[in-house]
Amino acid sequence: MIVRIPADAMVVLVGPSGSGKSTFASRHFLPTQVLSSDAMRALVADDANDQTATDAAFELLHSALAMRLTRRRLTVVDATSVEGWARQHLLAVARRLGRPAAAIVFNLPLATCLERNAARADRRLPPAAIRRQHARMRASLEGLAAEGFEPLVVLSSPDEADAVVVEQVSA
Repeated sequence: MIVRIPADAMVVLVGPSGSGKSTFASRHFLPTQVLSSDAMRALVADDANDQTATDAAFELLHSALAMRLTRRRLTVVDATSVEGWARQHLLAVARRLGRPAAAIVFNLPLATCLERNAARADRRLPPAAIRRQHARMRASLEGLAAEGFEPLVVLSSPDEADAVVVEQVSA
């Protein structure tokens, strides 16, 4: 599957922990193009797992997003973004700056996310947290098309995610 992304777009990766968002981002985008909520937590608290740093991390992420989009730089948001309010904050930044917004949804089976999480050595979340994230993502699938993402790509298996080719296209 070929996914065409405008070269000045915001790309939101949506999915629970363990769904493959960060791996996908590292395969298809430059490190400078990816704003990771985990990396932002590490920047503000020296620990990507420190949930007490989440508010500050997202303040930093939103600021960096606005700066990059102002410069018309492709910017990928690597966070769960499984709740509508979180996506609305991101969309508001892109709309305010007149930039396109794309979303790639990792609608992988819960069992896959839990298995991948259990295999992590560095950042393992409680299984209940992943179940909640997965349920919230699934609940928002129906309404995602109306939120304003274009393109909106839903990947439903690891093989499907692995087969994606991302093309950045000039506006």
